[in-house]
Amino acid sequence: MNKLIIFTGGHHNSALEVAKLLQKDGYRIIWIGHKFTAKGEKSLSAEFQEITRAGIKFLELKTGKFYRKTDPLEWFKIIFGFFQSFLYLLTYRPAMIFSSGGYLSVPVVISGWFLRIPSITHEQTVVAGWANKAIAPFVKKILLTHASSIGNFPKDKSEVVGLPVRQELLNHKHLKKFEPKLLYVTCGKQGSHLINQALFPIIPQLIKKFTVVHQTGSSTLTGDLDRARRIKNKLGEEGDRYIFAPYFFAESAVTYIRSASVIVSRAGAHIVYELLLLAKKAVLIPISWVSHNEQRLNAQLAQAQIGSHILEEKDLTPDSLYQSILDLAKKPSLKPTIKLSTHATEEIANAIRQSI
Repeated sequence: MNKLIIFTGGHHNSALEVAKLLQKDGYRIIWIGHKFTAKGEKSLSAEFQEITRAGIKFLELKTGKFYRKTDPLEWFKIIFGFFQSFLYLLTYRPAMIFSSGGYLSVPVVISGWFLRIPSITHEQTVVAGWANKAIAPFVKKILLTHASSIGNFPKDKSEVVGLPVRQELLNHKHLKKFEPKLLYVTCGKQGSHLINQALFPIIPQLIKKFTVVHQTGSSTLTGDLDRARRIKNKLGEEGDRYIFAPYFFAESAVTYIRSASVIVSRAGAHIVYELLLLAKKAVLIPISWVSHNEQRLNAQLAQAQIGSHILEEKDLTPDSLYQSILDLAKKPSLKPTIKLSTHATEEIANAIRQSI
């Protein structure tokens, strides 16, 4: 029987590319992750939808977050997360665990260590995420996206490989001409209610200058999807210039990011790497509370390399967002000076094969 690998962690987009490659080689894959978009939500997460679409078995893990101020209930969830991880690993007995960081990886990797199941982790940010620093003593190898993060981990098991990207991203056939030019708003797996609140009031102005493609997120608590629908209905004949969806999958997402004149986004590791590869102009709004301020550091890299504009959450208003978009649209695109690997998928897959 072909060997089984458990995938888990917080960056499913890049890790999925590795999983699909290993699937083609005959390895069996099981994914441990978030089934729903957020606590109390009934909408399925983009992670769950993309993983199951790839034909990969998905196991939901319910655990608490380790690096925030916690209450007794949160500590109970953390304990339950370890218990659930042990149970999954004892049931399926994988040959290897691959982590892409994030708090879900902590109970899985540490449980695997106790059960003598080897693990490899991948760090996506320019620094070091809290989860990867926590699990560093328990993994065989730490694969890094950026050389800037190498000082945060043991040198004897660290290696810079880059970030896995969808190969379609590098294919010119996904480049499409939009008239008027495309403004693409994409904010991670869950969208951003904060950014949506600033964007909604200016959509009637933006569609005078752009075709606006907007990833709203699928939260049933915010009502953003319904608000987007109401706005589109009020736009009349120009309504076709506003395209929205909870999440854009596969080729749609690749087409929009390749074709965009301006992008509005958070500053997660994955989107920033893609922006650098494609030299795409972006207004970046870093999440202010993430571990080690990593989104701001990601945004600063994009600012230095390709001239992205950083708009702080505290300064985010409809007016400031509108002006930032217009100002950036007038500026020329810049090519980054740093070298970024496009072969990380193969390098990570090889590291996993060699460690089993």
